[in-house]
Amino acid sequence: MSQRVDVSKTWKLYIGGRFVRSESGQSLPVKHKRHGTTVHLCKASRKDLRDAVEAATGARKTWGTASGYLRGQILYRMAEMLECRRAEMAEALAATGSATPKKRLEEVDASIDRLVGFAGWADKIEQILGGQNAVPGPYYNITVPEPTGVVGILSPDKPVLLASVSMLAAPLCVGNTTILLAPESNPLPTALLAEIVATSDVPSGAVNILTGSRDELIGHMADHRAINAISAVNLSDDMLQQLRERSAASIKRVRHERLSQPAWSKHEERCSPWCVEPFLEMKTMWHPSAC
Repeated sequence: MSQRVDVSKTWKLYIGGRFVRSESGQSLPVKHKRHGTTVHLCKASRKDLRDAVEAATGARKTWGTASGYLRGQILYRMAEMLECRRAEMAEALAATGSATPKKRLEEVDASIDRLVGFAGWADKIEQILGGQNAVPGPYYNITVPEPTGVVGILSPDKPVLLASVSMLAAPLCVGNTTILLAPESNPLPTALLAEIVATSDVPSGAVNILTGSRDELIGHMADHRAINAISAVNLSDDMLQQLRERSAASIKRVRHERLSQPAWSKHEERCSPWCVEPFLEMKTMWHPSAC
C-alpha cells in the first residue's frame, strides 16, 4: 500500500473572481507557530494591485446598481459560508499562536454576526441617511446616498479576521467595490476569506484580496487615481502621513481610525450606519412641486 502524501496548499491572490499567482513570482513566508512550519503565500506586486483596481472598476456598475436587497442576501450568504468553515478559519487564526482555541472561535462567531449585521443595513441605508429635506419655496429637495466607488482597505494586525470582515462589509454593503490588503503578521485568515467570498455569489471584481508587503503597496494604492477612497486602521504616523500626502494628488478620501482590539467586539458601534457613511456620496436633487 502506498503511503499517503500531504499536498501543500498554494495560497493565491484573489483578483477579478479568480485565484491567481503573483505577477512577480515572489512569495510571502509566514511562520505558522502552531505547526512550526513556514507557509508561503503569493506576494502581490504593483502590477497585481493594478489588476485588482481594473477588476474593481469593471465591477462598479454590476455591484453598485444591484438592489440593496440583493447585496444583503449575498452578504448573508458570506456569513453562511463562513459558518460552514468555522473550524478551518479558527485553525487559520492559530497561525500566530496569539489566542486560545475559545478566543479564536469567538472571533469567527463575531465575524459571522458582523456580516449578518451589515447584510441587514444594505437595503436600509438609503432611508436612514437620505430623505426629503425641508426647503423654502415650491420645490422638492431629496438627498440620495450613492457609493463612492473603489475602496482600498488596510486592515490591522489584530483582530485579523473580525477587523478585515468589518472593514470589508461596510463599504461593500452599500455598493462599493473593494481591494483588501491582508495584514502581513497573519494573512492566512484573510486568504481563506477569499475562498469564502468566491463561493458566496459575489460578482467578479466586487471583492479583491491581496497578500503582500504593505510598505511596498501603500504608496501605489494612494497614487492610483481609480481608487476613490482608502480605509485604514492603526497605521504608523509615518505611513499615515505618506498615505495622506500621496492621496491628495487624486483628491482621494482617506479614512483612518485608531482602535484598540477590544473595540472591534462592540457590535453596535462597529456595525452602524456611521461605519458606512464615509463610503457614500450624497446626491441632492431639486424638483419643482405642483403648488
